[in-house]
Amino acid sequence: MIIITLNGEQRTFDDGTTVATLLQKLDIDKRRVAVAVNGEVVPRAQHGDTELRDGAAVEVVRMVGGGADVRDSADAVIVGAGIIGCAIAYELSRCGVSCVVIDSRLLGMAATNAAAGILAPLAEFDRPDELVRFGLEGLERYPTWVERLGEEVPDVDVEFQRTGVLRVAFNGREMNALRKTLQHRGKLGLELIELGPGEIRELEPRLNEDVVGGLLCPDEGQISNQLFTLALSRAATQRGARFYERSPVTGFRREGGRVTAVRTEAGEVACEHLVLATGPWVRPLVAKLGVEVPTRPIRGQMIALGGMSTPIRHIVWGPRGYILPRANGLVFAGATVEDVGFRFGTTKRGLAQVRRGAFELVPQLRQAREHFSWFGLRPGSPDGLPMLGPIPGYENVTVATGHFRNGILLAPITGELIAEEIATGKPSKRLKPFGLERFV
Repeated sequence: MIIITLNGEQRTFDDGTTVATLLQKLDIDKRRVAVAVNGEVVPRAQHGDTELRDGAAVEVVRMVGGGADVRDSADAVIVGAGIIGCAIAYELSRCGVSCVVIDSRLLGMAATNAAAGILAPLAEFDRPDELVRFGLEGLERYPTWVERLGEEVPDVDVEFQRTGVLRVAFNGREMNALRKTLQHRGKLGLELIELGPGEIRELEPRLNEDVVGGLLCPDEGQISNQLFTLALSRAATQRGARFYERSPVTGFRREGGRVTAVRTEAGEVACEHLVLATGPWVRPLVAKLGVEVPTRPIRGQMIALGGMSTPIRHIVWGPRGYILPRANGLVFAGATVEDVGFRFGTTKRGLAQVRRGAFELVPQLRQAREHFSWFGLRPGSPDGLPMLGPIPGYENVTVATGHFRNGILLAPITGELIAEEIATGKPSKRLKPFGLERFV
């Protein structure tokens, strides 16, 4: 037997089930649907030869149109309805650029849904300085974006909080590593406070007694990534943006060095500009255009704990994991970093690692009830930096991927700069460090 995720729900089927036999068992006419396996559309001619593997994610989308007739058109088509795609659509709509957003899944149900929503640019302090500066710019924009969305979509509370991030150490070596950050306090522009064991106990009494010290950054915080994405999509929709969910992209129509339309099983969407923001799935999409973008999936697993009074007030980041209190009373614990390709699902080993990291920080969490666990595939890059900007050989195609663990943090700044570049037609100097030319 195999277990697959079919349109977001886990289902059990016999070993050897192919796409063709799946449709037959579901009593679905193959001529009226599109089928995507792990984000890749399976041509009808290959339905009988494509065997489904355990853990596969399958999307079966019923057609609402037919043939290759154009069903819509826009100045910009964005493929990917995660937080990055929605942030770009939101900013483009504010610039008066008409846009259509297409996704093979539901809104925000890939990497965006898997994130914890932490807004912490210092999480990547051991990475290149450019990423930290970009993260600081992203954090700086959040209050303005949240305030604006609160006025435009008042019925959606995005749960933005500057709860602060407390990074803790269990020995002198780990504490010395934290102190290195203090040397750059002036350049960072964030308040950083070194805390001894006694001050740590006052701040978070339930932390492990073995904690020898820590570093508090009150300016960092969190947001509900799902609700923020929802607010962005609604605000963009109010300005005329259209969203097509469960609509896998099957290809592109090209004329010379331009993409003129995006093809789906339901028809085509004509465009003046194309943005690909599908996380690690950007790579197979741009391969259809004969271009290589070296993003890859990095799996992360997380656990939601509850059934007790929230034992912490701050986000607590330790050497082997982090925990954060959410507005609904749960404590999120995460996260693994697994370079395992397009492997879906949680694992016993991965979840055990997450538990160890959480229990090390707050032993009391051993008594908590595990409400649910989940996973996501983050878009990684060879050098740890995002990949933002035009792709080689095309005048009107932009990618926005490679954000790894920072997609939530970097959504506003990414949306702003990509939209500005498209609306003005002028290259953004701020995006230059993240251009694809560094891999050519």
